[in-house]
Amino acid sequence: MTALDIARLSTRDSDFTARLDGLLAWEGVSDAEVQHRVEAIIADVRARGDAALVELSNRFDRLSVNGMDELTLTPERLRQAFDGLPEVQREALRVAAERVRVYHERQKPESWQYTEADGSVLGQQVTPLDRAGIYVPGGKAAYPSSVLMNAIPAHVAGVKEIIMVVPTPDGVLNELVLAAAHLAGVDRVFTLGGAQAVAALAYGTETVPRVDKIVGPGNIYVATAKRAVFGQVGIDMIAGPSEILVLSDGGTDPEWLAMDLFSQAEHDEDAQSIFVSWDAEHLEAVAEAMARLLPSLEREAIARESLAQRGALIHCRDETEAVELINRIAAEHLELSVADPDAWLPRVRHAGAIFMGRHTAEALGDYCAGPNHVLPTSGTARFSSPLGVYDFQKRSSIIHCSEVGASSLGPTASILARGESLTAHARSAEYRIKS
Repeated sequence: MTALDIARLSTRDSDFTARLDGLLAWEGVSDAEVQHRVEAIIADVRARGDAALVELSNRFDRLSVNGMDELTLTPERLRQAFDGLPEVQREALRVAAERVRVYHERQKPESWQYTEADGSVLGQQVTPLDRAGIYVPGGKAAYPSSVLMNAIPAHVAGVKEIIMVVPTPDGVLNELVLAAAHLAGVDRVFTLGGAQAVAALAYGTETVPRVDKIVGPGNIYVATAKRAVFGQVGIDMIAGPSEILVLSDGGTDPEWLAMDLFSQAEHDEDAQSIFVSWDAEHLEAVAEAMARLLPSLEREAIARESLAQRGALIHCRDETEAVELINRIAAEHLELSVADPDAWLPRVRHAGAIFMGRHTAEALGDYCAGPNHVLPTSGTARFSSPLGVYDFQKRSSIIHCSEVGASSLGPTASILARGESLTAHARSAEYRIKS
């Protein structure tokens, strides 16, 4: 059995905080060289439109296309992909899609109004975005589940048009991704990736329409490009590598926990898997199971590198320290593999998604549980939320003053406006005061 190369930490160690900070550190979009390249790509797409997209796609995805028609997929092509799948895969996509839809239907906010005693009406109107852009990763792995998780909430929100971009390195199309796009009701698909795809969605070209918001994960170039175009369009988040924090009280099968940790480590070499327990024997049992099972993975090399570079097994003193670690790490995925997860829930302040109990594998959330799997990473769960219907809607305030209401509010507005030396503001309000 090959030895397991993974950091072993104890909260009792004098250098624990420094070592943990080092493991958690991730500045995936701060590289100056990457930023320079991304800025050049965005400028090129803005200046040359479709011509730049064709040239950049040929260069970065190793294609040989002559025009945007070769980078555009028709609805018929998406249906063909769906119809061509084995029935078992079509049914799995249907089940997952329906569960995602049902969950997100419950998120829909409603417009509201109330009337004050003087007849003035105040409220909020919720409206969907006109057009959303969805980035679906390609390359090392293709994710049909990401299509469902991004497109279905947009549909539930009422978005009028959904545009999808997906890179196809070496011209390879993933039929499951295309089938998911058909099932999720994506309107238009372009086989574009990287910063050039983000630029096209943000600014529009002769062929690619400009969108109002860009969602979906991608590599460092995608993340950097999303940050660069924010303000021109909305974005969901700056996504870092996938991550999981698994906490166990010692009662869960070590093999289950090992595979839960691998489920993130196999994504890519920068993914992070952390295991926490106050039971030393249990921690060792999980380490042994990981070493034994790791060679059985198809993506063993990727998972092994991920565990060696960013993984950790942490021994803490007790449940109190475990809770502190949960909220300190603020993981994208948190598994509470304990006897009574409901007792822990009120103490968890920071986590993207919380998987409760011994039987709730994080993988279920990735595909078909229902809640969204596009989640805040790199500690941003401290202030961010999972992707949802609310990301595809906006809110407008409603203010409808009656004559009496305008007269009543006028003096207050006037006093405050003159205090700010904004005379026109004050006089505008004063005109409506009944003498």
